[in-house]
Amino acid sequence: MNVFFTYTVLGCVIGASYAIAASGLVLTYATTRIFNVAHGATAMVMAFVYWELAYNQGLSNWLSVLIVVFGVAPLFGALLERWVIRRVADAGIGVTLVVTCAVLVGLVGAAEKVWPPGVHQVRQFFAGHGVVIGMVRITGNDLLTVGLAVAAGAVLYGFLAFTRTGVAMRAAVDDKELLALHGGRPHRMSAIAWAMGSSLAALAGILLVSAQPGQLNYISLTLLVVNSYAAAMAGRLTSLPRTFIGALVLGLLNAYASGYLWTSPGWTEFREAIPAIFLLSMLLLMPQAQLRVGRLTGVPGVRTPEMRRVGMATAALLLAVVIGNAVLSNANVNRMALGLCFAILALSLVPLTGFSGYVSLAQFSFFGVGALTVAKTHSSAPTAVLAGALLAALAGILVALPSLRLQGLYLALSTIAFAQIMDSMVFQNPSLGGFGGSLKTERLDLLGYRFASDKAYAILAAAVFCVVGAVVIVLRKGRYGRILIALRDSPAACATLGLNPRLARVAVFAGSAAIAGLGGGLYAGLQNQVGSADFQFFNSLPLLLIVVCAGVTSVSGALLGGMLLMALNSYPSAQAYLFLILAVAAVGLGKQPNGITGWLFEMREHPLAGRLGFGSAGVARTIAARSVASGTVVGAPVAVGENAEVEA
Repeated sequence: MNVFFTYTVLGCVIGASYAIAASGLVLTYATTRIFNVAHGATAMVMAFVYWELAYNQGLSNWLSVLIVVFGVAPLFGALLERWVIRRVADAGIGVTLVVTCAVLVGLVGAAEKVWPPGVHQVRQFFAGHGVVIGMVRITGNDLLTVGLAVAAGAVLYGFLAFTRTGVAMRAAVDDKELLALHGGRPHRMSAIAWAMGSSLAALAGILLVSAQPGQLNYISLTLLVVNSYAAAMAGRLTSLPRTFIGALVLGLLNAYASGYLWTSPGWTEFREAIPAIFLLSMLLLMPQAQLRVGRLTGVPGVRTPEMRRVGMATAALLLAVVIGNAVLSNANVNRMALGLCFAILALSLVPLTGFSGYVSLAQFSFFGVGALTVAKTHSSAPTAVLAGALLAALAGILVALPSLRLQGLYLALSTIAFAQIMDSMVFQNPSLGGFGGSLKTERLDLLGYRFASDKAYAILAAAVFCVVGAVVIVLRKGRYGRILIALRDSPAACATLGLNPRLARVAVFAGSAAIAGLGGGLYAGLQNQVGSADFQFFNSLPLLLIVVCAGVTSVSGALLGGMLLMALNSYPSAQAYLFLILAVAAVGLGKQPNGITGWLFEMREHPLAGRLGFGSAGVARTIAARSVASGTVVGAPVAVGENAEVEA
């Protein structure tokens, strides 16, 4: 009985920390309708600021807490809302998720620069104090955590329900213009909400590291607070009481699993996956989203290329790889091949996110399925790579089927849960066929030719990218591609026309996962050795950020995204500059959803480029002039507008 009570107390303490973090997440979403993926990263950075003030600068613990929770954190939240969130407030769920992913990656990178890796110990509050109930001792830190969670929940509930400012914050979500007509200030309400949310994240981070001192590091604390997403889903991102209850249930499940489940490897991985399983369960129990009937909206794009131009681009890429093989060092050739493998992974997001509008944070998991298949088969035959793509497609169907009733944000969160489950229960679990440690792989052998050198492998990866890219372009130009675009623009209109959105979603998830699995199989052969650390869930966050910023609506954007992802992994000294470029591109997504490649295509359409003879305008004029001179007739140019197609 004492053991049970001990784990109950531990679960309540952990759940109380989750409740504080989840309350901040619910506050920002309920008042601005933007889900803050960087909530955990904010908690991590503020915990480091607390450590800096209390343990590096010599301030008292309590003064440091007050400075961080009531000074630094709300100021950071208000500035974040003013300079980042406000610029994308009216954008779609995909853009807002990418922007907050950019904030997360930037915060993790900044923390690594300011506080280099090392030991950062934090002592508990009220160390040496506590109460004893029966045979169980409850520390002062535990009592403080539970008390602050209850107080924060009660104050926040009363503030939103009974104060004029709280009511105005909730009204800003429903109709900003109407609130402004009644004398309210929607932007101020949003800034207050983000300031309060950052304060709650800071408080949760400080309490978590005080209760578990070993958690003060960059990734684990960021992902530890991600568990609050599951608690927030219990309250459907709107109800604070249900969020509090969900956080306590999740904390108790974690504590009881630690105490009563067996310590064998399989059960250890299951305990780590409990928050993800809880999150997925909450999502599947939510009511089905209703189709919204409204104005049909298209995403601005550029023209889909003709197959002649696709062939020219293919030849240019292969020629560039051949030249790179001739002039680059062996290490840089390997990096080029790695970038092309990542480009295939990035290409998997083009039909899924670029065409269909579905946001997936599980692409690295599909990438890992392909690599794991090649590693387990110990084969150099191309059938091993194809088998990895097939198994990844089955995994994509496994993700799509349970989430057919989910839309938008909830669909994206279901992919997060799947990725965490794959990371904990499969990739790290050798008893379920996972990596365990690391596995050796073989280079591909095609028709008797073994791609043993990095130069040959780079050409192979480039050829596979070109073939898959051409298939994606053909798909976009066909009937199925038009269906995907229509489903993205107006699911309700497609339903009235008799289209089957569920079948289309399952198919696009399967195809996207197959492309990612194909890239993973090639990656495994290139690396000669792969392990579970290569396919962690956290890797999918910068992947989505980079590909969307590079241009998720185009094949050329996928190529640029793959190279940027390679640079991010291969050149740590350049990470700060890459993060700066991505941050600017992410904030600009509201105006240019086609990312960096979209800006480049716009430059090609600029009148100055036409006058100089460059770009499509100049080419069109040149063709027209030659046609007139030769006596042939040229048809009128096709207008490029809101529903224009996508460039390769």
